[in-house]
Amino acid sequence: MHETDGKTRRFGLPTATALVMGNIIGGGIFLLPASVAPFGTVSLLAFGVLTIGAIALALVFGRLTERFPRTGGPYVYAREAFGDFAGFLSAWSYWTMTWVSNAALAVAGVGYVHVLTGDDGSKAGDLALALAMIWLPALANLAGTRWVGAVQMISTVLKFVPLLFVAVIGMFFFDPDNLGSFNAGDGNWTGGLTAAAAILLYSYVGVESAAMSAGEVRDPERNVGRASVLGTIGAAVVYLLGTLAVFGSVPHDKLVDSTAPFSDAVNAMFGGEWGGTVIAVCAVISIVGALNGWTLMSAQAPYAAAKDGLFPAVFAKKRRGVPTAGVLAAAVLASLLTVINYTSGVAGVFEILVLITTFSATVPYLLSAAAQVYFLLTGQREKIRPARFTRDMVLALGAFAFSFWLVAGAGYAAVYQGVLFLFAGILVYVWMVARRPDASGAVAVSEPSAAVCGSERPVGASSKAGQA
Repeated sequence: MHETDGKTRRFGLPTATALVMGNIIGGGIFLLPASVAPFGTVSLLAFGVLTIGAIALALVFGRLTERFPRTGGPYVYAREAFGDFAGFLSAWSYWTMTWVSNAALAVAGVGYVHVLTGDDGSKAGDLALALAMIWLPALANLAGTRWVGAVQMISTVLKFVPLLFVAVIGMFFFDPDNLGSFNAGDGNWTGGLTAAAAILLYSYVGVESAAMSAGEVRDPERNVGRASVLGTIGAAVVYLLGTLAVFGSVPHDKLVDSTAPFSDAVNAMFGGEWGGTVIAVCAVISIVGALNGWTLMSAQAPYAAAKDGLFPAVFAKKRRGVPTAGVLAAAVLASLLTVINYTSGVAGVFEILVLITTFSATVPYLLSAAAQVYFLLTGQREKIRPARFTRDMVLALGAFAFSFWLVAGAGYAAVYQGVLFLFAGILVYVWMVARRPDASGAVAVSEPSAAVCGSERPVGASSKAGQA
């Protein structure tokens, strides 16, 4: 990070990369090997395919940020390409995903704390601990981008190094007999590939983190794309090598029933029963780091939308480089959801809301990939080198296919409930647009932003954003 003014600091490439990697790697990695073990080693192939799709999406975000190096990422791209309504849907969907995910991460973190303490705890104690996990990262965010970056760098290193250590050392204990068959399922291997991919699909949610915070990244035209790709590759290395190490060190029949695969792997490598404690510490650090990054993400989409009059104006105010209202709103909503989880006694409410996030995460991705296709097709083709146009179009279509696969992998229930929640936001959109100064008795739908990358164009003029 470097100093930009007397009050705030912007993220350099290392911190932006840590933000991407830290947001991608949450607590789920510690259960992934056991989750996909029933399908056999074909799940490693699924991981490889998904990694290619995630890198394509990261490259698309980098190219889009070259055109629009502003905070808001997917929201900005959708609005510039398709207008206010598409931009609002992207921001609304992304915002929903972030604060619900924060509640889910906090609840998951409590489970790993129980592994460390060796007791089941109490409902009141668990609630207090979960709320602390939500509010401590929120306080770090409120302290400014300097603290956000510091916490993200430290937490990413503290979780990346131990996981990579297990992955690398695991190769020395690798036993091919532990792997099991390539296709351990009942059907053919393609069915196993698809089934494993459906579980792994959301492992790369967070690839957009640098693009979402482009306004806080130094030299975003260059660094957002680099951070997105480097962070995705870094997460992929941990995912692939870690899963392979667990597959090779824990017998397949035991791994299928494991509730702590990385702990079992550490115990198999070094003996004893201390592996669970080590991995639990890594998991808690990983979740706290992810909460720190996702708390910042939860404020960015509302901030960008508020600047355009599509969210309440209070979300557009920054202090120490951070949209404070967005951070507080996300923390409060995540806290309310956490309280409901521990006190309501209504079965399934929390699970339903978490299920909604699996669809909500995909809407901004689809719109961003579609926006890139739109910009390429509507740009001045004579100013685009054919090879570059072909490369960018292939990447954009690949990113769209990856995002569409995410939607399919979410399942019928997630898509159904997610669409209902997405449509509920339409009333918010109507209310905000109708109250804008340019509304005259009817809902006004404005053209895409007149300010593109710091330049101005007449309102109503066709966008030239697609020019290279």
